[in-house]
Amino acid sequence: MSSPTSSTASINVFWHEGMLSHDTGRGVFDTGMDPGFLEVLEKHPENSDRVRNMVSILRKGPISPHISWHPGTPASIPQLLSFHSQEYVNMLVEADKNGGKEICCGTLLNPGSLDAALLAAGTTLSAMKHILDGHGELAYALVRPPGHHAQPTRADGYCFFNNAGLAVQLALDSGCKRVSIIDIDVHYGNGTAEGFYQSDKVLTVSLHMNHGSWGPSHPQNGTVDELGEGEGFGYNLNIPLPNGTGDKGYGYAMTELVFPAVEKFEPDMMVLVIGQDSSAVS
Repeated sequence: MSSPTSSTASINVFWHEGMLSHDTGRGVFDTGMDPGFLEVLEKHPENSDRVRNMVSILRKGPISPHISWHPGTPASIPQLLSFHSQEYVNMLVEADKNGGKEICCGTLLNPGSLDAALLAAGTTLSAMKHILDGHGELAYALVRPPGHHAQPTRADGYCFFNNAGLAVQLALDSGCKRVSIIDIDVHYGNGTAEGFYQSDKVLTVSLHMNHGSWGPSHPQNGTVDELGEGEGFGYNLNIPLPNGTGDKGYGYAMTELVFPAVEKFEPDMMVLVIGQDSSAVS
């Protein structure tokens, strides 16, 4: 997240190794299941090694001199309720007490997962508060489990709590009049869109492949006609891109669609959802 006038001179990275305790298991792709006839079981696509490598790149890579590291802290239950319903949060807490469960297809709450999810949410809130308190202009919350598919009342797509949505709500509650979200994950940021679908205070922009709905946990399609409702009509901008779209396609979409929309909206704060799956090259 950043203010509209951010400088790239210093990046404040918020991180806590406790998020590695979310063990999504091994099996066939994201099922966590062993069919009994495979020599090698796959790691779940959302596994801790991905984030370990990201931390390593930031600590050892070429931009490491420009990074300031900050610890994350867990979110409290009351903080979660700024975006999520009490019933939904209670369900996750109860599932954790009972040793975990598959919340929806591919989204596995295992022992340690809830603590990691609370850390992911709280670490993102810490990054936002850092900006709101005037301690920097650019903060990066390096977190897992991810969040942008989590809707106010349900989990989806490996996500339990909507980290970005919680940060946006904190900005609004702290006095920001307008906040824009730009989500470049290859999948539709449906949970974030759902949370602010009736608000004219949040411009939600999602660039994603045209994958449509993938089931009961993900009823939104991400099509261009999902524009928001009520006061929020016109404040949800979906930009589905053809499979294989490269840097030029993203650049064109940003220049022709995203930048004009954000400039017209004039946000006090911008939250960027940076899913790394859109950076794959063939």
